[in-house]
Amino acid sequence: MAIMGIFKKFKPHFLMILAQICYTFLYFITEASFNHGMNPHVYVTYRHIVGGLVMLPFAYFLERQTRPKLTLALLLEIFVLSLMGVSLTLNMYFVSLNFTSPTFVSSMVNTIAALTFVLAVIFRLEVVNVGDPRGIAKILGTLVSLAGVMTMTLYKGACLKNLWQPLIYIQRGSSFVHENWLKGSILTVASCITWSIWYIMQAYTLKRYPAQLSLTTWMSFVGAAQSAFYTVIVQHKRAAWTIGFNIDFWSTIYGGIVISGLVVFIQLWCNEQKGPVFVTMFNPLSTILVAILAYFVFGERLYMGSIIGAVIVIVGLYLLLWGKEDPKSERNDEEKCSTIKREQHEDHMMPKLASNANDFKAKP
Repeated sequence: MAIMGIFKKFKPHFLMILAQICYTFLYFITEASFNHGMNPHVYVTYRHIVGGLVMLPFAYFLERQTRPKLTLALLLEIFVLSLMGVSLTLNMYFVSLNFTSPTFVSSMVNTIAALTFVLAVIFRLEVVNVGDPRGIAKILGTLVSLAGVMTMTLYKGACLKNLWQPLIYIQRGSSFVHENWLKGSILTVASCITWSIWYIMQAYTLKRYPAQLSLTTWMSFVGAAQSAFYTVIVQHKRAAWTIGFNIDFWSTIYGGIVISGLVVFIQLWCNEQKGPVFVTMFNPLSTILVAILAYFVFGERLYMGSIIGAVIVIVGLYLLLWGKEDPKSERNDEEKCSTIKREQHEDHMMPKLASNANDFKAKP
């Protein structure tokens, strides 16, 4: 019972940790697929077709009674939401991954938390009381996490010696990456900005369309159509759309089912429960996991700057999460639980009292 109580209280936290673990494997699977020759735009299109097909039966049957009616305004909103979170953002993101490296991209993605925090304060989705310790913790946590990300990105320090030979080897075209690093960096920054806007838009859309499974399905299909339209324009070779039963196939299946399906649904649910800032503040965990996995499994170099930055990021994340926990809401939840238990106890006692009263009336 105690374990279930802890899980129920910290359910959004556990789910977001699970989402970041899923993202960690995505970086390496997609990089291997792109190095194998798969077109990033084709990948985005296929991945979201798979994600939409997987989520469709769950959305149709589980939310059939609770799904709000779609209006023209909602369809337009979903169109823009799909553009910002799927077709535009992910096409820029995966092209930048092809031009840079998983460590760099996962580090830059952590700036989304700071950007989302600023936008959430501007649009009054996040309340910051500078006179309250928890309000100060929110600001400090965001700044500290951003400082940790910058440390991981800009400061290398001493290089740690690899303990063994790489367990898995990913071949990279180093000259190609070097020549396009600037282009990849610009695309990464642009994708981070649009990604932040996407998280903010989610909070507004979920108020009018609180059906996470259906919204995930809609975004997958609409985003896939947008991406396919763009891909047809920039990629005229029919061979680019053909994938075999290899790493391209598995990266598409993993990205569609796990990321576009499961992870997006988790993020929508957590966004509705805790807000967009809470969702984005877990991004640094994938950076830390990527660095660890890259060092121990893929034999990449690990620098002291990454370790120091990871520690700073964890401190900042803890500060922000502590700042977002409202003791008043916890007390309200406890009061609600006690009220429910009291009502259940009264409902349980009512038949006994009624039975005793009838027995009393039956006596001569």
